Amino acid sequence: MRMLHTMLRVGDLDRSIKFYTELMGMKLLRQADNEEYKYTLAFVGYGDEKDHTVLELTYNWGKSKYDMGEAYGHIAIGVEDIYGLCEELEAKGADVYRKPGPVKGGKTVIAFVRDPDGYAIELIERKASDDL
Repeated sequence: MRMLHTMLRVGDLDRSIKFYTELMGMKLLRQADNEEYKYTLAFVGYGDEKDHTVLELTYNWGKSKYDMGEAYGHIAIGVEDIYGLCEELEAKGADVYRKPGPVKGGKTVIAFVRDPDGYAIELIERKASDDL
């Protein structure tokens, strides 16, 4: 067994695709409209779905905003140069609301950024040699 994807409902599909592809470095893997039920799905990720867990962006036509549930936490992405990436994200207008630094009581370097819909993304610094 393996995890296939995480789904987020988004208010502006083009804006979200741009954020995840241009700022977060993912690729748009596939996209499909469902005319009958009036929604569009877009799958983005760092590799092909057959080998990688991906992110499903769901746009329900005509719905531009969602309330964040209090049970939702965040998605996490491993990065090699967290300081450089956060500088780049901020230069491009992203909200890096927790600057890079060690997690409280530990050594792991993390940061948090919000996507255009307000979803939290934890960035965790991982060197190529690190074990997951």
